[in-house]
Amino acid sequence: MSLEQRLREMGLELPAVPAPVAAYIPGVRSGQLIFTSGQLPMVQGELRYKGRLGENLTVEEGYEAARICALNALAVVKELAGDLAAVERIVKVVGYVNSTDDFTQQPQVINGASELLGELLGEAGRHARAAVGVNTLPLGAAVELEMIVQVRAQ
Repeated sequence: MSLEQRLREMGLELPAVPAPVAAYIPGVRSGQLIFTSGQLPMVQGELRYKGRLGENLTVEEGYEAARICALNALAVVKELAGDLAAVERIVKVVGYVNSTDDFTQQPQVINGASELLGELLGEAGRHARAAVGVNTLPLGAAVELEMIVQVRAQ
């Protein structure tokens, strides 16, 4: 079963690659590695989750924002690799969580992305990771996520 079929079975759909919000490109391929730029929880051009964890957003909302970011990053990977079938493994995920000074559940928020990747890719979805609390993100987004993905040689 293809990864896109698996996504559909999970009730999810791979979106179009979100347009950058500044002077950068969505991702870069270097050999067998794809480095995505930071992806926000954008859905059809609109920021879905805006605000700060520990202030006006719950861990559950942050978790959902991280899932959306992961889907957007996978869309970048597909565009650069030509097909999600080229994915060999997720190497690393870095998640930034817009949160208050006393909020300490960044790992639980970024689990939204990590658990999605694990469910989708199995062992190949297990990855190194950082979950970082920050005091603001572009457009006031709740979460920003970047990935490094190993793909098959062209």
